[in-house]
Amino acid sequence: MEKLIITPRTKIYDLLEAYPELEDVLIGAAPEFKKLKNPVLRRTIARVTSISQAAIVGGVNVENLVNLLREKAGQNIIELTEEPGHSYNKIRPEWYRESEVIDTIDIREMLNRGEQPVHEVLSALNKLNSGQIIKISAPFIPAPLLDKSIGLGYLHWLNNEGKDGFSIYFAKDQSKSR
Repeated sequence: MEKLIITPRTKIYDLLEAYPELEDVLIGAAPEFKKLKNPVLRRTIARVTSISQAAIVGGVNVENLVNLLREKAGQNIIELTEEPGHSYNKIRPEWYRESEVIDTIDIREMLNRGEQPVHEVLSALNKLNSGQIIKISAPFIPAPLLDKSIGLGYLHWLNNEGKDGFSIYFAKDQSKSR
């Protein structure tokens, strides 16, 4: 059986299934990756998180992380022509009004139960009316959720709450017809 080829799109779960020895390499690349030791997060978030998304969470360069993993796995170094993933809005936007936050979803609870929060959050976003905002509380940057919501045209604001994790605020983009 041929081993997995490591690219920015490779899911962390698949990477660690094919190359379990790379867990320590990942953790060495960014302290944030210590969360991979949590079996619940390993079974849930790691299944949907790509190396590119993990690099954003860990605050490391995607190309450097991919090439470090490829080198340790005995694969050739590659040059990425474009950095995958989205850049996230970390500046309070004009559309944000605290009074318009109609719901808060704490995905930490779902993650602790071993559940994937993406479907529940997207379902809530789909019910938003004009001007309404949903707040998501997360222990880390939920890159797969952010990427999916951005791809669906939702506005977002990623706010670092320090040791409390992150708050992500979502609203409908009224400039786009839905």
